[in-house]
Amino acid sequence: MNWIVLEIAMLSIALILLELALRIFFGFGDPLLYIADAEIGYLLAPNQSVRRFGNRIEINQYSMRSRKFTPKPEIGTKRVLMIGDSIINGGWWTDQKEVVSELVMRSNERSLEVLNASANSWSPRNELAYLKRFGTFNADVIVLVINTDDLFGTPPTSLGVGRDRNYPDRKPMSAIVEVVDRYLLPAPKLPAELKQIQSESGDRVGINLDAIQQIRNIANQNNAKFVLAMTPLLRELTPPGSRDYEITARQRLIEMTQAEQIQYIDFLPIFQAESTQAQKLYRDHIHLSSSGNRLLSDRIRQSI
Repeated sequence: MNWIVLEIAMLSIALILLELALRIFFGFGDPLLYIADAEIGYLLAPNQSVRRFGNRIEINQYSMRSRKFTPKPEIGTKRVLMIGDSIINGGWWTDQKEVVSELVMRSNERSLEVLNASANSWSPRNELAYLKRFGTFNADVIVLVINTDDLFGTPPTSLGVGRDRNYPDRKPMSAIVEVVDRYLLPAPKLPAELKQIQSESGDRVGINLDAIQQIRNIANQNNAKFVLAMTPLLRELTPPGSRDYEITARQRLIEMTQAEQIQYIDFLPIFQAESTQAQKLYRDHIHLSSSGNRLLSDRIRQSI
């Protein structure tokens, strides 16, 4: 009987140590949470502070990856509102001080405040809905950052929140439970309606270009300068380059920015110019590395 008690005690201690190690060193058990929204689709839950894989992540009262701020900027401070998807959000793989908005703010000698309204997999329609909901926060400049895939973005939906393991809406019972659920169990089956939305037919590019124009209009109505920037996928940097449908979509975007006189930064030629270092600009096929973030932030800083 004593051996059984001893084995149970040792197993309990091992589980406690494993739980603590997963929490302290990896941040498991404390993921970022999302909230569903009928118009925007989903938002990062406001007022969160977590550490994942050693990276600090701060979410303010407006679901931004930014520090808290006052409704109006201080006198003499230029406020920039950056809005986009995981490119500027940085996800769990980027520490708070290394996200693009923080780099832009830190690299400028003048008094500059840069807000970061973003979430993974947002596209222009999500971003437009966010601005319609929250406004421009008295920003002097609005910078919309998209990537090539965003031109084909589908309508905002909240169906994945609480169902897709990448968009949890509650904390797991423990760090161990999160690891088992995320890495050892099969992915949960998502609603059929979500697949239908993601398979939207029709002119997606045209719809997203219209959303970009509406974002520009909101900037104009609030006397804010508008800047549009687009980053390429890694495979677009080398032959055979962008696929035919992407080339067509890119051309439509260029024609729209010229017709509407929108300031546009196309990072495809900028990244291609770094031919010997192109691979180092990315952490995967779409997201940027710290080097990519610095190049992106430098060019955006110059534009504002």
